Amino acid sequence: MASNLKYKPPLTPYLDVVYVDDDILVLNKPSGLLSVPGRLPEHKDSLQSRAQEQFPSATTVHRLDMETSGLIIMALNKPAHANLSKQFEQRLVEKFYMARVYGSPTTDTGCIEKPLICDWPNRPKQMVDFENGKQAQTYWRVLKREKLTTLLELKPVTGRSHQLRVHLQSIGLPIVGDKLYSQGAALLSAERLQLHSKQIKFMHPADDSMLMFEAKSDF
Repeated sequence: MASNLKYKPPLTPYLDVVYVDDDILVLNKPSGLLSVPGRLPEHKDSLQSRAQEQFPSATTVHRLDMETSGLIIMALNKPAHANLSKQFEQRLVEKFYMARVYGSPTTDTGCIEKPLICDWPNRPKQMVDFENGKQAQTYWRVLKREKLTTLLELKPVTGRSHQLRVHLQSIGLPIVGDKLYSQGAALLSAERLQLHSKQIKFMHPADDSMLMFEAKSDF
């Protein structure tokens, strides 16, 4: 858990199913819900445990941070899990996020290429480390310029922990409401992290057909 605050995951909607068939389950995770159960008993409620109540064979292929909302794919059998995991490993899955950042970029598009590593004394925080970090790449473009903030579309090429949050903070555009990486007005401008996984593209594990799903954010 990123914070000492009491874990109070939202109960409505309890499970937002975007799509389901014999092999895959696509869900829209709300902000404030863990992707998988935590170690402590009070952190057992998660997207995975909720999904397994209705779809007992569902297994997690990838995750979103607790504070991040949006699309998550789960597998409903072992062959599907193996196939989807391979797609993520080979970076064949295309993900687009939406984020509201504090500040205004000087250009309308850009690419952040900064290696990341765990900030071990301050874990779970991550940090930029050009000597020891793992390569990380994020493309971004402006969707809307607002008075004090900017709405961005983000396309991560790699999938490092907290990649989008650290990358944007590192160029002076912290995500609004980010309790780990934002301060002052950027932190206080929203009650939740303004980061949402809005679109995902991948190949169906059974027949390799291309699938694309979208989910609107609540900010």
